[in-house]
Amino acid sequence: MENLKIAVSAGVGILLATSAMSQTADVTVDSLMERLDGVAPAAVLENSTLLNITEEGEIEVLREGTNGWTCMYPGTDPMCADKASMSFLQAWMAKETPPDTLGFVYMLLGDEGASNTDPYAEGETADNQWVVAGPHVMIVGSAAGPLLDTYPSEVPEGEGQPWVMWPGTPYAHLMIPME
Repeated sequence: MENLKIAVSAGVGILLATSAMSQTADVTVDSLMERLDGVAPAAVLENSTLLNITEEGEIEVLREGTNGWTCMYPGTDPMCADKASMSFLQAWMAKETPPDTLGFVYMLLGDEGASNTDPYAEGETADNQWVVAGPHVMIVGSAAGPLLDTYPSEVPEGEGQPWVMWPGTPYAHLMIPME
C-alpha cells in the first residue's frame, strides 16, 4: 500500500495544484462512490481502489480494489486509471521519462480544462490551446507513440474526434471523446 500511496501522490499532485476544490476529511467509500458514479463502467468502479485527497493534499486509500483500477476525484477531474496509467501519471508529475507501457484512463464525467500543448499549464493563456473535454477516455504511455502519429495534434473542430494532447512531449497521449 505504501508504494501505491507514493505513486498516487505523484500522479495526482498536479491535479491538486490546479484544482479549486479539495476533498473534505470526512469522505467515505459510499460518498466517494456517489461522486464518482458514471466516471467509468460500473464494474470498473465497483471493484477499484478508491482514493481520497484530503484538504491537506494527503492521499487516503479508502478501499483496496481487486481489479487493478484506481478511481479518485482529485479536485474537479474525476477519473479511473489502470496500473500503467498510474505509472505514467507518476512520471508526468516527477517530470521523468514515462515508462514504456500503455495505459487507459476513464474520465466519463469530463474535466474542467487543461492546456492541449503544455502539460504543466495552470490556466488558460492566449497560446496554450486550452480545452475543456466532455466525457472521454485516454490512452497514455510511451508505448502509444506509433498510434499517436495517426491522429491530429490539435483539437478537431467536430465533436467526437480523437486527438493527441501534449504533442511533442514525453507525455503525449490520445484523447478519445465519448458522447
